[in-house]
Amino acid sequence: MSDSAFDWLSAAELSKLFARRQASPVEIVDAMLKRASALQPHLNAFVLVDAEGAQSAAKAAESRWQKGEPLSPFDGIPTTIKDTTNVKGWPTRLGSHSTDETPAIENAAVVDRFLAGGMIILGKTTTPEFGWKALTDSPLQGTTRNPWNVAHSPGGSSGGASALTAAGVNPFNHGNDGGGSIRIPAAHTGLVGLKPSYGRIPQSPADAPFADVISQGVLARSVLDTAMALNLTAGPDPRDWRSLPAEARDYTVGLDAGVRGWKIGLSLDLGHVQADPEVRDLIVAAAKRFEDLGAHVEEVGPMFEPLQQHFEPLWIGSFATRFRQIPTQLHDKLDPGLRALAEKGLSITLADYARAYEAKSKLARDLALWHRNYDLLLAPVTPTAAPPVETLYNSEAFPRWTKGAPYTLPCNLTGQPAASMPAGLTKAGLPVGLQIIGPPRADDVVLRAMRAYEGASGWTWPQPRVLETLRGL
Repeated sequence: MSDSAFDWLSAAELSKLFARRQASPVEIVDAMLKRASALQPHLNAFVLVDAEGAQSAAKAAESRWQKGEPLSPFDGIPTTIKDTTNVKGWPTRLGSHSTDETPAIENAAVVDRFLAGGMIILGKTTTPEFGWKALTDSPLQGTTRNPWNVAHSPGGSSGGASALTAAGVNPFNHGNDGGGSIRIPAAHTGLVGLKPSYGRIPQSPADAPFADVISQGVLARSVLDTAMALNLTAGPDPRDWRSLPAEARDYTVGLDAGVRGWKIGLSLDLGHVQADPEVRDLIVAAAKRFEDLGAHVEEVGPMFEPLQQHFEPLWIGSFATRFRQIPTQLHDKLDPGLRALAEKGLSITLADYARAYEAKSKLARDLALWHRNYDLLLAPVTPTAAPPVETLYNSEAFPRWTKGAPYTLPCNLTGQPAASMPAGLTKAGLPVGLQIIGPPRADDVVLRAMRAYEGASGWTWPQPRVLETLRGL
């Protein structure tokens, strides 16, 4: 498989080429579709590809650029939508045999925002069944693989999005995050992954299970692209009563102001989690870069009690809600791990759920108060690098609460913004992610820290080991 001149360019770089008429959306889309087709048999990242629709949209975008009338800086930039999210006219299968090919009757709010900016949707990407786990395999769509090493998972649940972005198919891809589903795959594939503040980007339908912890976002290769994508997608929508009020803010303004003088906490344990020694070493080294940038970093130890005791009812109770909606004759076609949790969730009582919500409120309050004294909190994104694709999630060997999402879930419960940034590679050549956590609703603070770290980390694309893998396909 040969590289094209466009494979590793950021969306911001492509936008400049469009403005100067040094490249066109038509040739970009053609190149990306060609690369996607070559990689699909090896990565299995796509659920659906709409080549004809993408090419038609590219022609329209090219015409707008030629007239000097782009809809946004991202007009003509290709992206994809995770298959937990509705695109009008396409089915939303959620990785499950319990769904069907009925097309969605309207776009999700985030899709409308992409389209209003002229972005081109290449297709939909893979997810585990109902997005239930931090790996990406499903009974319906099979196993998605990591371009760093195809024997390993790209993480989940936005695993198809992360695989495409890390493989150089297109600059960034849509994901969502209800327990780490943007940050975990970003960490496992060396990407930039921001979970914005809860409600910053509206979601629809807003009454689905887990809707009160999910944030929409993108998995990208640059912080600038991430900030520009937030500009395009942030803001309220009447379909989501929880969406935050509009802000007169350009998230690219002040992005390069740095972190000098900031007070930053580092927690390797967070909620009494034990990360692999190699992960801990990489996170400590990454945190020191903030000291080089003029910030004060101090270790703060564990931040709160282990999460499972308080919050498992929210998780398995919500899966039980979904389970009750699935016809009995289809239960045997579910992911066995998901079914086991959903059946366990059938015993959750209203009192259990209420106590979990009380704990959720307390956690949000405690972390908000902690941020009175600290500008940021740093932690690992995951306790391990990307696990092998055959890993059984929430098994004895890989339990969710200690291996799957122990570092990321807290910020879904509190709603505060958090991001994954590349922290380096293990000896086996797999990426590790540094988590940057900001105060409530301070997306601009997190983006500013991400940008400062990005400039100091020396992480660039394409990565040699990714290329070695891809060229061997």
